[in-house]
Amino acid sequence: MRLDPFTVVLIAVVTLASLFPCEGQVAVWFGLLTKLAVALLFFMHGAKLSRQNLLAGLGHWRLHLVVMLSTFVLFPLLTPLVPSWLSPAIYLGFLYLCALPATVQSAIAFTSMAGGNVSAAVCSASASSILGIFLSPVLVGMMIHVQGEGIDTWHSIQSIMMQLMLPFVMGHLSRPLIGRWVDSHRPLIGKLDQSSILLVVYVAFSEAVVQGIWHQVGWYDLASIVLLSCVLLALVLCWNVWISRRLGFDKADEITIVFCGSKKSLANGVPMANVMFPAASVGVMVLPLMIFHQIQLMVCAVLARRYHEQGH
Repeated sequence: MRLDPFTVVLIAVVTLASLFPCEGQVAVWFGLLTKLAVALLFFMHGAKLSRQNLLAGLGHWRLHLVVMLSTFVLFPLLTPLVPSWLSPAIYLGFLYLCALPATVQSAIAFTSMAGGNVSAAVCSASASSILGIFLSPVLVGMMIHVQGEGIDTWHSIQSIMMQLMLPFVMGHLSRPLIGRWVDSHRPLIGKLDQSSILLVVYVAFSEAVVQGIWHQVGWYDLASIVLLSCVLLALVLCWNVWISRRLGFDKADEITIVFCGSKKSLANGVPMANVMFPAASVGVMVLPLMIFHQIQLMVCAVLARRYHEQGH
């Protein structure tokens, strides 16, 4: 139960943005650099996606259906648990969190560590990430519309398609040419992914600090985010364990459902928020995602060890 090193760096970047936010012309240049970094991030996501691994896990359609329902139906159905007395930006941040796709790398890593069905995890997590590019804006639009707010869903999908999906597809089509290099330099690609996310977070929080984020968010709000994140994660994990056993999945498939169906992607969520929402609100809105991300890593690390011990 220790902090993920990337989360420590993330906190440092938020602190840096709070003390030294980029403003004016510098912010404009950082904004352009951020768009390029995000495009490169999704290009590499596409280049890393192995068609062989996807095809190997396609036969487990019942497992994939349970994972997708957990990610894109169960989470949104839990949004009534989010109290309306939270600040509007944090409240919308939780709605956004519940609409996001699953993370890829950590879901596969925890499934492997626990002794689960890795090929099915690769297929489920990758499919969730791709579907999220289309489904997440629609779900966010539906949930925010119910709350009386407004979001141009079609414009958001168009922007995401151009800024995120197009580089992703180009990266995947380039895999025959660069796939071997990408596979042999995965640690370097991972650092590139993290650097892109850190840059987006720095720019988003700089804008939020200029707009007075720390006058809007206090310790009470942060404590509420932690508590609510724990409740959401606990409910989803319990449901996934129960439904896996109820439907007769074996232990390896149960592990895959538990870890692929409970994750929310920081790597997809931060860039998508940067595309979908006004720059001034992104910093506050991704706070629930950043905190949920750390909690899911800590809890799933413990669960993975327990599953591993049970298997031996």
